[in-house]
Amino acid sequence: MESTLENPMITKSDKPQFSRTNPFQAKVLKNINLNGTDSSKETRHLELSLKGSGLSYVPGDALGIVPENDPELVASLIKEMGWNEEEIVSVGKLEETLPLKAALSTYCEITLLTKKILQQAAAFTENEELQKLILLENAGELKEYCYGRDLIDMLRDFGPWKASAQEIVSLLRKMTPRLYSIASSIAAHPDEVHLTIGAVRYTSYGRDRKGVCSVQCSERVLEGDTLAVFVQANKHFYLPESGETDIIMVGPGTGIAPFRSFIEERAVNKGTGRTWLFFGDQHAATDFLYEDELKKYQQDEVLTKLDTAFSRDSDQKVYVQHKMLEYSKELFEWMNSGAYFYVCGDKERMAKDVNDTLVTVIEKEGAMTRDEAEAYLKDLQKQGRYQRDVY
Repeated sequence: MESTLENPMITKSDKPQFSRTNPFQAKVLKNINLNGTDSSKETRHLELSLKGSGLSYVPGDALGIVPENDPELVASLIKEMGWNEEEIVSVGKLEETLPLKAALSTYCEITLLTKKILQQAAAFTENEELQKLILLENAGELKEYCYGRDLIDMLRDFGPWKASAQEIVSLLRKMTPRLYSIASSIAAHPDEVHLTIGAVRYTSYGRDRKGVCSVQCSERVLEGDTLAVFVQANKHFYLPESGETDIIMVGPGTGIAPFRSFIEERAVNKGTGRTWLFFGDQHAATDFLYEDELKKYQQDEVLTKLDTAFSRDSDQKVYVQHKMLEYSKELFEWMNSGAYFYVCGDKERMAKDVNDTLVTVIEKEGAMTRDEAEAYLKDLQKQGRYQRDVY
């Protein structure tokens, strides 16, 4: 029997096990903007190499990225407080020591505020406004203050501070990895993982804000650079065991990501089940993510049906749920004959609207009461035939 080990002296357990606590440095093979030049959005398609990592994944899994803070934001913070960037500070439970600039760049969460941070920071200032804000009866105002603000806002609003750099750093949480739905099938792209990341940029309280990881990927990660990554399994979002089972996928915007992996997997494994994708975004001309690929899959009959909703292309805003209603009879027929139904994307609005629309479709086409339709959908969920990957 042939040995599977490259070096007989190395056992499998000696090989590095890459994980959340020990991420793999994945080389960036490709980083392109999927949106057209006149789009108001920027969606990056990243291709990363997993060669030599031993990492694997299945469609539906997520990739974690351990990000770094924006160097401009870190510089502003150090300047604001008059700190020395070379000063050695300790971070975390293990009291790891790092120069201040490195700690603020790679270890500390500086773009999010919490109630706890403000409560603890109050010990380092006599600012009356902050002392008042942290009172129990002002819990609502405190929560509101935290939303959309960051560490610099707090330091500017509630000084003067009687705190060392170490004392402020000790208030901060460890940077959390950002999770993204994987947009590729490892069967189609051995040793690679692809992501679809929308760059988050907005203005609040008079300052421009940037998503920590999404803007790192769009502005500062070039081909040839590396990103610290790990695979996060998703036990609640997966393809049916049988390639003969029909699947319905609703994924507007970056919600398309896991469905690109589903479709690639079906293409490679020659699945015979029908596939139906609902995709939506703002403008067909600039925001139809993976358009050429999807149309090719349609031609090759890997993708049975593709229905799109571009909300800004008509006077009346059309969303994916409107398309579902348009095809309600067929949608119910697919579901009634065993199809799995998937939703990926925005939890606050889209997923809720899609869920309500699905109940309406079942109610109408199944000639049920609202309660019966909701029970029908709950039953689908119990069977694992209604799955959501929402954020």
